[in-house]
Amino acid sequence: MAKKVNYPVPKVRILGKGNSIFNQFISEIRDQKIQRDSMRFRRNMERMGEIFAYEISKHLTYETKLVSTPLGISKVPVLKDQPVLGTILRAGLPLHQGLLNYFDRAENAFVSAYRKHGKDGSFKIKIEYLSSPGIENKVLILSDPMLATGSSMVLSYEAMLNRGTPRCTHIVSAIASTEGLEYAKKNLPSGLTLWVGAVDDELTAQAYIVPGLGDAGDLAFGEKI
Repeated sequence: MAKKVNYPVPKVRILGKGNSIFNQFISEIRDQKIQRDSMRFRRNMERMGEIFAYEISKHLTYETKLVSTPLGISKVPVLKDQPVLGTILRAGLPLHQGLLNYFDRAENAFVSAYRKHGKDGSFKIKIEYLSSPGIENKVLILSDPMLATGSSMVLSYEAMLNRGTPRCTHIVSAIASTEGLEYAKKNLPSGLTLWVGAVDDELTAQAYIVPGLGDAGDLAFGEKI
């Protein structure tokens, strides 16, 4: 009998598990009264992106830089390589902006993914557009506020591979479903890290996370038709 090989799965880091100001922002993007203010919703997503960026930065590669001050020389560890920041349009833009506020020298990539609905109410994820620099041997940080079924994220990551194979990848979502997280873990490389704010157990028949927060794109930019 062949020996069973247990392949490693992507690492998962849930920032909302601990007590921090991060959970204040999660509570506000969920709160149906506060989220009516689209500017505040976008800003809260942006602030969460900034915290994700700070936490991810602890796991990147650094090199020592000599900095001349008015009084001498200081040795400072700085990022060796800037990451490529990718996001899924349109809902991912505020979260992406938060990441970009901290990784402000990063190159950027944008993926357009949408749900193509069938007459029976089912849907498939379609990738319509990709704008990206080369990502060969680079650090890729790919964000989307909601990881519902996980299909959009997996297909977007696969589309990004047309621009090269990243050295390491970090996936960022504000809120994930248990089902979406498991799907991502099974269909994304083992060297990847999934960063999420909170994990909810339920998905509706329309693949919305419960309790979730609603449609992140509509809350940030207005309802679409």
